[in-house]
Amino acid sequence: MKKRLPIAGFFLLLLTACGGDTEEPESSAGPEELYLGSCASCHGENLEGTTGPALAGTGLSEEAVRSKIENGGSGMPADILEGDEANKVAAWIAEQ
Repeated sequence: MKKRLPIAGFFLLLLTACGGDTEEPESSAGPEELYLGSCASCHGENLEGTTGPALAGTGLSEEAVRSKIENGGSGMPADILEGDEANKVAAWIAEQ
């Protein structure tokens, strides 16, 4: 005798398999915390630079920092941070 999956269970399985909501949740982490978790290993805990260049006092605009975060280059991989997280870090670095 075959066991059949109840119809409600089938639809639940179907919705789960389809992924449902694909938007990433917004991060509640602040820009410094995001920087420390994603950038400090190369740019230093105090933006002084280590394997990556120093970021303190460069006068880079928020747009220039965001572009570098999105596109990478010169050894930096692209999209280390995305969306709201990238915006937060770019604004914070530009202020330093």
